[in-house]
Amino acid sequence: MDLVFLGTSGMLPTKERNVQSIYLEHNGEGILLDCGEGTQRQMQFANLNFQKIKKILISHWHGDHVAGLIGLLQTISAFSDEDKKITLYGPKNSKKFMENMFKSCVFDNPLNLEVIELNCENLDTFYQNEDYALQAINLEHSVPCLGYKFLKKSKIKVSKTKLAKKGISEGPHVAQLQQGKDIIFNGEKISFKDVTTQTQEKSISFIFDTKLCDACYTLTNNSEVLVCEAVYAKDLENKAEEYCHMTSYQAAQIANACGVEKLFLTHFSQRYKSVDQLLKDAQELFQNTTCAYDLMKVKLNF
Repeated sequence: MDLVFLGTSGMLPTKERNVQSIYLEHNGEGILLDCGEGTQRQMQFANLNFQKIKKILISHWHGDHVAGLIGLLQTISAFSDEDKKITLYGPKNSKKFMENMFKSCVFDNPLNLEVIELNCENLDTFYQNEDYALQAINLEHSVPCLGYKFLKKSKIKVSKTKLAKKGISEGPHVAQLQQGKDIIFNGEKISFKDVTTQTQEKSISFIFDTKLCDACYTLTNNSEVLVCEAVYAKDLENKAEEYCHMTSYQAAQIANACGVEKLFLTHFSQRYKSVDQLLKDAQELFQNTTCAYDLMKVKLNF
């Protein structure tokens, strides 16, 4: 699974950083988290295929997180098949905001876009298939805001080598073993445990604009990776509280408490030309921290 940071600045772009957007690709399917202005250009720099995007997850409707939507959707619709469908998930009023965007300019190639509004007081699963689930929870920002989790499901994998030794190749017996069921083959009982292995469930959590709150911990719990906003350094915790944001130290508090393996910081205030102090603050608590930069690509073993 690939994780690409398309923009790492908060509130407005700088010469070094574009505004918020993250691209997640799993088995050829693209999931876009937020879409700040210039996102489609950043995707070109990162050599990403627009047409792979099937889902867009919007944390909230502040401009630095959504201003790139209309251009991106127009590009996708102009070069896609007629049956191309994208599902956009976001907090309440997402349908109204999206309708207003479409009315703001001429849109010659209508896109099959479904908008689904989420209001998750608890950590809720809003989409799942055989491979993964998407979850969300309400965070605490100045406007309705969601945190997201991508959860790669555990799977039973059949060992072809072990099956071959028992004379089994393909067919309904293999399907039963993959479902965790024992079988009878040629009069012999074969336990699925003897010919299969089970992959570990893994997840990555995304926390964007919010102040530190209980929901941050609920979302991150049992995650291997946390991607978290870090607008301010530790010495500006009062300002972070005032504007419903977090410091890099607070992000590290979440990572430390929830036992994640890796913390990526993003969404930095434009006041910081260098993120060295933000990284230093976080590593006081959580050593395995990285400050993301624009177009940084991470290969996740999911």
